[in-house]
Amino acid sequence: MISKRVLMVRPFAFGYNPQTAVNNLFQLETASDAIAEKAMHEFDTLVALLQTKGVEVHVLQDTQDPPTPDALFPNNWISFHETGQYFLYPMFALNRRAERKASVLQYIEQRFSFFKKVDLSFYEQQDFFLEGTGSMVLDRNAKIAYVCRSPRTHERVLNNFCQLAGYTPCIFDATDSVGYPYYHTNVMMTLTNKQAIVCLDSIANDGQRQQLLSFCSESKKQVVTITRKQVSSFAGNMLELQGHGGLPLLVMSTQAYRSLTPLQCEQLSHYNEIVHCALSTIEEVGGGSARCMLAEIPG
Repeated sequence: MISKRVLMVRPFAFGYNPQTAVNNLFQLETASDAIAEKAMHEFDTLVALLQTKGVEVHVLQDTQDPPTPDALFPNNWISFHETGQYFLYPMFALNRRAERKASVLQYIEQRFSFFKKVDLSFYEQQDFFLEGTGSMVLDRNAKIAYVCRSPRTHERVLNNFCQLAGYTPCIFDATDSVGYPYYHTNVMMTLTNKQAIVCLDSIANDGQRQQLLSFCSESKKQVVTITRKQVSSFAGNMLELQGHGGLPLLVMSTQAYRSLTPLQCEQLSHYNEIVHCALSTIEEVGGGSARCMLAEIPG
């Protein structure tokens, strides 16, 4: 099941967010000039590229008030499902909770009126979080939610989502080279219709690693392994979309693409056309990449 439509939010005041940097080690505080302008250029370039490839892109403009420096990462607070549901999620950072703006929800309800809202954001009152398809990498065909534990991902919320949406959880621990948990699963794992791109080395527990591989085998996914170094270049942060004529596209950043080996490129290109553009400012300052910017809309 590959989406041909995505929701994207054009940033108003993108910038370094200290509230998320406490557990997103991909973020770097930089003194570079014109960060917001550079991020908007990268955003617009990705939108144009996707549209050229035949993806239906719904772009909403972020607003000045309240300030939301991470607004261009909507997949963390909302997800859409072929069941007719859309989920709102509890967010770790206080200023990211403000991304659930009335203007965005109004557009969704008007444009996609067949969706039914399921609001899990009340878990924020208990300091329990689940940041959408950042916390979860979803196999929408096999109904499996792959999830690595982190301060932004609580099993109680995950189990509630799985019960409501009909998913089976596959939970594991995944860490970087110094043993720090990856803040989101979607930085170290990507699923396509045919493949699972995953950093197996980051999963130290053999039982957890074997369970993940077993789920991938049962759902007939070819496993393509990536390294922790490639994860740091956002090679795990990709999304498969549908382009012109149903052509499957694998969307990623140029940094991610350049980190891949020739063999990995050959493996991925066997099933998808690789599509990439430069997102260096967004990656460096925001700590997220192409997949984080895209909230896929089934149907």
